[in-house]
Amino acid sequence: MVTEQIVNQLKKIMESESRILTEKADLVSYSFDASFGTYFPELVLQPLSAGEVAGIVKLANEYKIPIYPRGAGTSLSGGPLPVHGGIVLDFSQWNQLLIVDPEDTVAIVSPGVITANIDKEAKKHGLMYPPDPSSSHVSTIGGNLAENAGGPRGLKYGVTKDYVLGLEIVTAEGEIIRTGGRTIKNVTGYDLTKLIVGAEGTLGIITEATLQLIPRPQASKTLMVIFADIVDAGRAISSVLTSGIMPSKMEIMDQASIAAVEAYEPVGLPVDVDAIILIELDGHPLAIEDESEKVKQVCLDLGARKVVIAKNDHAAAELWRARKLVSPAIVRTKPTKISEDATIPRSKIPEMFKRLQEIKKKYQVDLVVFGHAGDGNLHPNIITNIQDKEEMKRVEKAVEEIFATAIELGGTLSGEHGIGTMKAPFMEMELGEIGVEMMKRMKTAWDPNNILNPGKIFPVKGQRLVLVND
Repeated sequence: MVTEQIVNQLKKIMESESRILTEKADLVSYSFDASFGTYFPELVLQPLSAGEVAGIVKLANEYKIPIYPRGAGTSLSGGPLPVHGGIVLDFSQWNQLLIVDPEDTVAIVSPGVITANIDKEAKKHGLMYPPDPSSSHVSTIGGNLAENAGGPRGLKYGVTKDYVLGLEIVTAEGEIIRTGGRTIKNVTGYDLTKLIVGAEGTLGIITEATLQLIPRPQASKTLMVIFADIVDAGRAISSVLTSGIMPSKMEIMDQASIAAVEAYEPVGLPVDVDAIILIELDGHPLAIEDESEKVKQVCLDLGARKVVIAKNDHAAAELWRARKLVSPAIVRTKPTKISEDATIPRSKIPEMFKRLQEIKKKYQVDLVVFGHAGDGNLHPNIITNIQDKEEMKRVEKAVEEIFATAIELGGTLSGEHGIGTMKAPFMEMELGEIGVEMMKRMKTAWDPNNILNPGKIFPVKGQRLVLVND
């Protein structure tokens, strides 16, 4: 419990009392994220230095007060929710450090820097920061690091952890340590850097990151491939990827998401089809010219109705804008969106499409499928109304079956959203009891008093997915 005495001690740690938020209106603002559930913190702090974070954590550890690191609150898995009250650490104001070193091809950033701004700064030097979650223009790098965020470019370039060279973190005891460094190669001891990235703030609090940058591709080309059957689209994805060509992006939109976009903000997509795949190739201009023709032929051989190659950058941008419009478009009919990211092996994409269609019919839910098809990271979204409790019960069962199907097909619960509170009940389904227990041992070793983001990742006995209370 955060007492007046503790608040007075915190005032000595924080350099400005204006960054200590206690008003109810402020606490409400930090009680939710982009997932489900409302949990009120007792206090919100906005630190701007590792020293402040260390002081806060030492005090919290002494009094066993839960601490919840938070970025911009875009988490779809409940990552920053203060499920046990305590203190929320809001890092969104800590965005002062963004240094690009073109010689070492690294960026050094503070946790509140907006992710897209890193790539924007890198571009000035002919470099690129590849991870590009859909929320990159609003999400913070600290949140991306905590959840190991992905994005459309993950197919070719990988996810956030693949670009983290070093971290500054504050441990659960309030000690400041550094992991990794500025070098591409580093095999000194255990890889603590990779351990912290994706740990969702349960092992340590990230206060600075050193990120690897890469040369920016010279050119890119976008194709829209149109299919009358979404299962054929799934087969085409595998065929393209085994043809010797590696696209930078390979995104799929089903009929429902296409229709929603055209009703929301028409961009000229065909609405009388079952699916479209958007493919981006990047590299040398002559190489991608040849590759685009090869991809076109592969898709036509697999039953594509038509392949459209964008004539210029503007036409390509319009196609990718259509993909980004899916999320706002699909919530026009009903206000609640459950966005999942169960990921399966690429070879199982056609089977997953079939199973998702069966789940949609079985539970009579509005299921829309889009996402990063090239790496199997699909986004089955269920559009519903949280006020309709009967429908929400069917939705809960549908989500559970989506997870079970992904695991059955050799996949995983999450490709980029993280576990948080939403997927915790299903951890043993994928990892088994012993697998979860081994993770718990690591958590105990790093955070003996369980103050860092408690209530996340690990299931409570008997816990199940509940999207709405009876």
